[in-house]
Amino acid sequence: MRELTADHYPVAGREWDALVRLWQDVEAPPGCMVEIVDGIVTVAPPRDVRQNRIAARLSRSLYTVLPDDRGAHQKLALAAPERHGLYIPDLAVVPDEVVRSSPGYFVPAAAAELIVEVTSKSHASQDRIAKAAGYAQAGVPLYLLVDRWAPAGPAITLHGEPTGDVYRVLQTVKFGDELVLPAPFELALDTGLFPVD
Repeated sequence: MRELTADHYPVAGREWDALVRLWQDVEAPPGCMVEIVDGIVTVAPPRDVRQNRIAARLSRSLYTVLPDDRGAHQKLALAAPERHGLYIPDLAVVPDEVVRSSPGYFVPAAAAELIVEVTSKSHASQDRIAKAAGYAQAGVPLYLLVDRWAPAGPAITLHGEPTGDVYRVLQTVKFGDELVLPAPFELALDTGLFPVD
């Protein structure tokens, strides 16, 4: 992996550079994802089949409304150096120009227009708390959390209107209910297609 220098992210400086070097040097088992969450380099197991099915269904739905100059990228690494984070969400809607012009292995999280995280049992709290705060602080307008492990049962929560490192909850539905993504997407998602077990 190629190093991203402090010139690209001047607010984080040497500490960010050191974290990126650690991230680059981790030799994880095949299929595992290496992320930086709250300054800690983490290794997550590969997504399970249900996570992949949900991400694929969401991707197909998003491509029905996305303009040609946007992509719904799976496993695109997003840097949020202000939170000492380098996240690999299940889906990220990012302008093609940002992806084309970014050096190395990740793009600024601030460039994302929508982030989708599908929780795993082992990392659900990171998606609910640390990553949500990182995406909010980066200014990502919409964060969709597909929480298969929510305490009250599988639920989907749409977060928006970030202020600092906090989102406002725009909508929460149970698996099976319809969730509507606002402009610029204006897309009704049929969550009944998401696998529960």
